[in-house]
Amino acid sequence: MNTEVNRAIRPQANMGGVKAERWLIAPRAGDCNDYAVTKRHQLIAQGWPAHALLLAEVVIASGEHHLVLVARTDEGDLVLDNLNANIRPWTATRYRWVRVQSPKNPLFWATLARPAA
Repeated sequence: MNTEVNRAIRPQANMGGVKAERWLIAPRAGDCNDYAVTKRHQLIAQGWPAHALLLAEVVIASGEHHLVLVARTDEGDLVLDNLNANIRPWTATRYRWVRVQSPKNPLFWATLARPAA
């Protein structure tokens, strides 16, 4: 499903910034937000519990902020990402994690702090 959604949506940068941001499910073209919410929507339709599918903001190597979907499983938290066809554990992503939705209330986001040196 990760690869299917990655192929179905044509990448299109949001040039309008935060004010122009719209999160769409299954658009023909979209940015990382659209990929992430489409994957979440499809997994919920397949029976996944919503509290196990969390949106997360990360910073990629270029310094750009990016949205991914985190699926919480018995084997750990896995990342579904439009920049990578492989579903990986969050620890294998090389991203800087900024914040993630709360599993108890998706309207709340938890900031993720770096461990002390």
